[in-house]
Amino acid sequence: MGWILCLETATQICSVALCREGRVAYLKETDEPNAHSRVLAILIRDILEEAGIRAEELDAVAVSKGPGSYTGLRIGVSAAKGLSYGRDLPLISVPSLASLAAGAMALEPGADLYGPMIDAKRMEVYSALFDKDGKEVLKTDARIVDERSFSDFLPNHRILFFGDGADKCRSVLTHPNALFHKTIRASASYMARLVQEKFNAADFEDNAYFEPFYLKDFVAAKPKIKGLFE
Repeated sequence: MGWILCLETATQICSVALCREGRVAYLKETDEPNAHSRVLAILIRDILEEAGIRAEELDAVAVSKGPGSYTGLRIGVSAAKGLSYGRDLPLISVPSLASLAAGAMALEPGADLYGPMIDAKRMEVYSALFDKDGKEVLKTDARIVDERSFSDFLPNHRILFFGDGADKCRSVLTHPNALFHKTIRASASYMARLVQEKFNAADFEDNAYFEPFYLKDFVAAKPKIKGLFE
């Protein structure tokens, strides 16, 4: 079984993993802010050099497809598509929240449900709920979290919340069944099993048409030039 390069850029963390048979063999990542465009190519180069293989020897390229940071997703998907097209490699995508949940299930298997959260600014998060088998029981969406959030599930389920959007929700999700994990953050290492399953099933993306799952429309802020329009 060959090598699959996994790219995770949906959050502030820029992460690259080299996986084989559903397991992580090499991992390189950084949480340096706003560094994706500068460090992603370097991390890819370094991880291939450490493994002693060339990009042409990869069996596939995989990318976390979102939702998440607009800029981060654009950079990650562009890199994955470039490698895929340039080396004629299959392109695999995995939902960012499903990947994050897979990591939490491996690290903390005791919860009833898993609630990955990716920061979407202010009190909004990209979130979903997954059961122990990885099935999505509450669909991925952008949610403004308040004390009523997840009220259909919390009374009867111990839910573990995690990801870079979870900390800001701790003060409003006060139900005793709402549990929080501070250190589980997005990582390409969490993609390994999901990517291998897709590779085995030949579940590949069309390189020409694949786009990130942004979920929300990107709206660029208009610069305000003092005095010009006042």
